[in-house]
Amino acid sequence: MHARIIDGKAIAEGMRADLAKEIESLGEAGVTPGLAVVLVGEDPASQVYVRMKGKACDKIGIYSETIKLPKETSETELMEVIDRLNADPKIHGMLVQLPLPKQINERNVLLRIIPEKDVDGFHPVNVGKVATGDTTAFRPATPYGIQQMLIRSGVEISGAHAVIVGRSNIVGKPMASLLMQKADGANATVTVCHSRTKDLPGVTRQGDILIAAIGVAEFVKADMIKPGAVVIDVGTNRVDDASAEKGYRLVGDVDFDRAKEVASAITPVPGGVGPMTITMLLYNTVQAARQWSQA
Repeated sequence: MHARIIDGKAIAEGMRADLAKEIESLGEAGVTPGLAVVLVGEDPASQVYVRMKGKACDKIGIYSETIKLPKETSETELMEVIDRLNADPKIHGMLVQLPLPKQINERNVLLRIIPEKDVDGFHPVNVGKVATGDTTAFRPATPYGIQQMLIRSGVEISGAHAVIVGRSNIVGKPMASLLMQKADGANATVTVCHSRTKDLPGVTRQGDILIAAIGVAEFVKADMIKPGAVVIDVGTNRVDDASAEKGYRLVGDVDFDRAKEVASAITPVPGGVGPMTITMLLYNTVQAARQWSQA
């Protein structure tokens, strides 16, 4: 068996083309979706990600603002920025890029963003809405993107056993919420695995859909995968590679070269889940603008 490659970049490009039409329609009604991203400090990975978000907004017709603050910024100063953006009618969605410097309490920041503009989907109000199937919720971008990849790749989710490796608030938990809903693109039986799971390989081998989001390079081996399963690799890890131009290469949480001989379909790293994450952030921003215009 040789797995079909699920091309996240191609799926994302198609979705952005569709989204551009809705943005144009909103523009004709006098509404331009607006996204603000706040970056505190100079974390290199965060800087790259923020630039990518800004470019994606510009390309598709979303108004964007990037607010860069020094790493010495106090929590009070950051809250003042959030309050201003909460009140700004040009801004329909906002996010504060994580991680934050140690002097700032991440939970306080996430709570300060009003739920109506929380396009990351991290506010407890949106977490609760996702869990209860409320369609006005903002779904966290990575799980939302994975769900769309499965749907648009023709993967049968309804009735499938989905096994998720990782229980983070950003991926694992919301992923489980999305897939178990009584809704289109859902109706799966979901198992969430973590560091205390007994006989982890035995559990992962039960998955018709296996989603690896554990943050450990090539953790999921071929013998942990059910033959014919669909494998979604969320991880992005740097491993040393002297033969690479930069001295390292990117790998996922799955041993891709061996896993593709067992799975029926699999996402690569890079080019799999990554492009979908920013795309779904754009979708959430447009959803925020639409809901604001209808309020």
